[in-house]
Amino acid sequence: MPPTFFAAADLPLQFSLFFKDEGFRPFAHLLFRKMNEGHVCIHTDDLAAEKDSLPEPYQETLSAGRCSPYHEKLVGSESDLRKPFVLHNNRLYLQRYFCYETTCVERIRRFAEEEKALLETRVEALRAQKALLEKLFATPTDGPNWQLTAAICAALQNFTIITGGPGTGKTTTVAKLLALLFTLQPGLRVALAAPTGKAAARMAESLRTAPLPDGLEALRENFEALSPATLHRLLKAQPNSPYFRHDAGNPLPFDLIIADESSMIDVALFAKLLQAIGPGTRLILLGDKSQLASVEAGSLFGDLCGALPYVNRFCREWHGLLNGFFPENAAPLPEDAVCDDSPHPLFRRVVTLQVSHRFKDDAGIGRFSKAIIQNDEAVLENFLTRNNDVQVFVDADHSKAVFENFIAGYEAFIQEPDILAALRKLNRQRVLVVTHRGPYGLSNTNSLIEQYLFRKGLLHPLMSHYENRPVILTQNYPDLGLFNGDTGIVRRDDKGVLRVWFEDASGGLHSVLPGYLPDAQTAFAMTVHKSQGSEFNEVLIRLPENENMALLSRELLYTAVTRAREKVWIQGTQSVIRTAAARKIARSSGIQERF
Repeated sequence: MPPTFFAAADLPLQFSLFFKDEGFRPFAHLLFRKMNEGHVCIHTDDLAAEKDSLPEPYQETLSAGRCSPYHEKLVGSESDLRKPFVLHNNRLYLQRYFCYETTCVERIRRFAEEEKALLETRVEALRAQKALLEKLFATPTDGPNWQLTAAICAALQNFTIITGGPGTGKTTTVAKLLALLFTLQPGLRVALAAPTGKAAARMAESLRTAPLPDGLEALRENFEALSPATLHRLLKAQPNSPYFRHDAGNPLPFDLIIADESSMIDVALFAKLLQAIGPGTRLILLGDKSQLASVEAGSLFGDLCGALPYVNRFCREWHGLLNGFFPENAAPLPEDAVCDDSPHPLFRRVVTLQVSHRFKDDAGIGRFSKAIIQNDEAVLENFLTRNNDVQVFVDADHSKAVFENFIAGYEAFIQEPDILAALRKLNRQRVLVVTHRGPYGLSNTNSLIEQYLFRKGLLHPLMSHYENRPVILTQNYPDLGLFNGDTGIVRRDDKGVLRVWFEDASGGLHSVLPGYLPDAQTAFAMTVHKSQGSEFNEVLIRLPENENMALLSRELLYTAVTRAREKVWIQGTQSVIRTAAARKIARSSGIQERF
């Protein structure tokens, strides 16, 4: 099959042409393309389903029945990992990604094995602290206290996932859990991490400022000592290398690791984190399973959360055990939370928090975001046609007046002389976009905002780094203590030198010369993907006009809307919003089958 059939820029094709076996080439082509779309593997049945998307000669090969994923020199198996591809459970992987998945499955199984000998001791220690538990979780709830349930599960087990939508109390639950664990083990070594610096810093700030019941003030020092880090910084990324200093041979020196915004962690990074966790160390994953998956391959957090066909269910023994820790006047776990015991490694390890303390279910951002993720057409129609909600405003016309009224809010941080206060004012609002290109994309939106503020006499964007330019980093700078996702502003120091200023984990200021940050991008607007891990008081979302754009999905729209605490404006047609809510992202992986 001569390469003249194809365009030179078709990278999946160029990859597939590297292999001599014509019957294997269509599989190589599809795997390369799907991995670029975030899939970890492809199922062998996918080739027929994707026939129309294949190059015409490959369609002919498929129609002639000459395609096969089996190739003795190229394709190995679980017991033969010396080849570049692996076929397992009728799924074709690049060998490296099969190994990443294997690491995840095996390490999670080992968590369960490691805790067996500790479980009885932990139960007794927890029973001795029942009064403390009642004090920590004294706030009454209308139904079962899922925060208390999640905390008990995490205290007893070595691996726990706590998931829930915005405002359901994931960080609050962890704060109370830490108060309990610090009481049980005063010298507990804790690591806080997240995929981005902003998310890590926000978690640490929330934990440090979390209210503690009377009599526990002495624990405040433990919370103050918590130092957040990106996962790359925690694992100690090595410059120009895919490897980290912390690995199986040099495990992380912590008793407990808490990873926030876990939906953003790709399968490769998650595998490397698990490899670096030594025996006896607890791992708690926090995140919203409905958010966008990682930019890189995999949707591991969502796969783990969805590995069981039910949520918040326990065997009879654990149901009684958990209810035994509830206060006498509290609603117990209901009888329908009981199910048969299961050998599944994730059984009772995934707890979903179900009550939002930030948003109401019957109005505003809470109701709208729930309608998006469930594709509730009736509720969506109400928001789109009546447009009378105080928290959600839909602008189907992409009104210039709505846009400029929102971006006028950026004047506040520019006019603020104190740099730290200016940074915090900047982060009260943000414009979010879906794409980089196009009239409603990142480049044009940032340019429009710059032009507006220039006309107001507030900006002078005559060079790449101008005063009051907000920036976001798109790569890690471990030597500078800065990481992908960190946001800052350009201001002059007391000597008149332009520097980029960031708020550090302790709430202070950290600055570097702009020349050290060649990848810094203007951040009046940012993509929805980059906004994960951040929250703003108000958000304006600019959606593209093309409803068939592959990026549009319910996960993307949900993620964008839930970045706002108080109010969200959406500039997009009703058709685009309906289409996005109807399109669910599905990424192929073998993680659930392999459990």
